[in-house]
Amino acid sequence: MKKYPQREIVGLDKLTYSGNMRNLETVIQENTQRFHFVRGNITDFELVRKIFDKFEIDGLINFAAESHVDRSIENSKVFIETNVLGTHTLLEICKRFWYKNNQWKENKKFLQISTDEVYGSLGPENLFSEKTPLDPRSPYSASKASADLIVKSFYDTYNMPVNISRCSNNYGPYQFPEKLIPLMINNCLNHRQLPIYGDGKQIRDWLHVDDHCQAIDLIYEEAEAGEIYNVGGNNERENIVVVSKIIEYLQSKTNDDQINDSLITHVKDRLGHDRRYAIDASKIKQDLGWNPSIQFNDGIKNTIEWYLNNRNWLNEIISKEYLNFNKTFSSIL
Repeated sequence: MKKYPQREIVGLDKLTYSGNMRNLETVIQENTQRFHFVRGNITDFELVRKIFDKFEIDGLINFAAESHVDRSIENSKVFIETNVLGTHTLLEICKRFWYKNNQWKENKKFLQISTDEVYGSLGPENLFSEKTPLDPRSPYSASKASADLIVKSFYDTYNMPVNISRCSNNYGPYQFPEKLIPLMINNCLNHRQLPIYGDGKQIRDWLHVDDHCQAIDLIYEEAEAGEIYNVGGNNERENIVVVSKIIEYLQSKTNDDQINDSLITHVKDRLGHDRRYAIDASKIKQDLGWNPSIQFNDGIKNTIEWYLNNRNWLNEIISKEYLNFNKTFSSIL
């Protein structure tokens, strides 16, 4: 992996229910001169403007999003606000600071982190390519597709230096336990039921977070303006197979007889549940030389090991004590 110069980074986060400042403790301690934290909302135009005033911002990578599909079905408003209006706010601020006399300043980049869910649902064959028509099927994926189109419009209209990446399902350490893998790990460890939507045969392409971060690094540093890249792990698995793998591995590590398949409980399927996602990542491999390095069988074992070795972190998340900790953390602005 090519090494790039170290950069000064400003992290902007609203610290809602899934935000956790403890995840950044080591980063902050080891990089006091290079990492600066701002607590706030990406929809707050004046706050983002202040960040650009205080720091000479050369690039913006927009990870910020409401991302849990179930929550978007229950209340779609916040998804539109953050994912659509928030993205537009960031684009407008970048344009204000980077676009002078009808020209863009050199070495600027706006990278939008999106999702394969904007493509909709696949049948048993084929893969999502960058040319697959957008067909979102939930308020969450519709909000992300809307943001993608707004980002693309700034490239088409203003020639803004942007890229869009669309990744498959991420997994790995520090993931909030509303997502499938950490939820199942936590429930197994606490002998709780493992709720599986429908028949559990929905297929996802699993991408380890480390591989995703390497892809983002490459896209930010190397990709030509206007390019869109799919990022997938080539690790298609049925949800029920993933859950069974978690049970099997936890059994072997804990020798806990109560961790077994009897915990699996099939529940009513999610509204508009997409059946299959699968990524064709040949473009990023060909253009930028990226390949996933972590196979699922290795990645899932390492992920389970991390949660086993960090039970205190997991228990604190579940108890919501971390929300009180977040409130005590001061921002630079």
